[in-house]
Amino acid sequence: MTQTILTGQTLSFTGSPFREGPDAAVLHHRRGAVLVEGGRIADVGDAERIRGIAPTARVIDHGERLLMAGFVDAHVHYPQTGIIASWGKRLIDWLNSYTFPEEMRFGDPDYAAEMAGVYLDLSLVNGITTACSFCTIHPESVDAYFTAAQARGMRMAGGKVMMDRNAPDGLRDTAQSGYDQSKALLDRWHGVDRLTYAVTPRFAPTSTPEQLEAAGALWAAHPDCLMQTHLSEQTEEIAWVGDLYPDAPDYLGVYERYGLTGRGALMGHSIHLTDREWAALSDSGTSVVHCPTSNTFIGSGLFNAREAARRGIPTGLATDVGGGSSFSMLRTMAAAYEVGQLGGSALHPAELLWLATCGSAHAMRMGDRIGNLAAGMEADIIALDLASTPVIAQRAARAGTLWEAIFPTIMMGDDRAVTVAMIGGKPV
Repeated sequence: MTQTILTGQTLSFTGSPFREGPDAAVLHHRRGAVLVEGGRIADVGDAERIRGIAPTARVIDHGERLLMAGFVDAHVHYPQTGIIASWGKRLIDWLNSYTFPEEMRFGDPDYAAEMAGVYLDLSLVNGITTACSFCTIHPESVDAYFTAAQARGMRMAGGKVMMDRNAPDGLRDTAQSGYDQSKALLDRWHGVDRLTYAVTPRFAPTSTPEQLEAAGALWAAHPDCLMQTHLSEQTEEIAWVGDLYPDAPDYLGVYERYGLTGRGALMGHSIHLTDREWAALSDSGTSVVHCPTSNTFIGSGLFNAREAARRGIPTGLATDVGGGSSFSMLRTMAAAYEVGQLGGSALHPAELLWLATCGSAHAMRMGDRIGNLAAGMEADIIALDLASTPVIAQRAARAGTLWEAIFPTIMMGDDRAVTVAMIGGKPV
């Protein structure tokens, strides 16, 4: 089996920095190396030691660059790639003015294939090696997404949006057709190569009780899939849910009623939560996903990452393209830092990197395969230049600690900082 050694600085997590503290949870080798065999990480550690155990391996030297796991984006809408950074709307207006008209186009297989390729290539340029995406109601949009991911060898998750009310003509299915089409796509794609299907009711306002019941039944029959939706993004949305589901105790209670909570359920946004909802998320093991650039761009509010961590709720980080305003997970981490500051609890650089890798991977129940630079993991690896621009370089040159060296890249970095992204140990 061919062996490859990647040399550079290495960063791995031995635990969660939210629980154990940044220094206790992180293993850093200033002169480190990663041994890759057969698409997996065989070992990580001191470069001299790694070279000694694989003396005939091909060596690729990344100099002073930081080798770490590829970013994991736990909540995106790939069909919104073309409308990213559209001006001036809140959530419901955003959907009606921008999202729904664009999603209409994804019944065309050629257009869906084109945009899936654009989305995945932009993600890889930014060091995102895994994502979980909402597609559209069209099965063609799912086929295009998974076909493009399969061609690139990527570990990706996604699913057909289920939406049978409060949407335009041409963007609605029915409870039955949504179930049937989702089941057919699940059977076609789930578990093929590195692909995972996600049962995907868009959110409670665009699904009838009958459709949410069907979505819950589908997930119950295939519990190894993921389930993704939206929760408590904006106050107007929460009031709308209250009108549509007056018997539910709260927004999360709607999903609970139909079996759409628990491990493997991904609740995008989760900003305006009641005490009961916080407790129910924690008790059920339901994951939440922080979408900071989207939450500020659309004016949704400030997610409390510290509270989620305190309660042990699995938490991922996401660009939320295209409500989110950047494909960059570095920019997304910077926004998460700023949101934390506004909420009175700044996140440490180690916590930000954790959310963008291990945190998202665990939220998606993939933490045993991706999200960390550790032996046995799949070799989806990125190299970060910690001096990618003059302003970052001059700031990093003053660093006295690892975190002082990394933080300028988190706050000011972009795709120029990602010098290579590897899928299965191969540059793409």
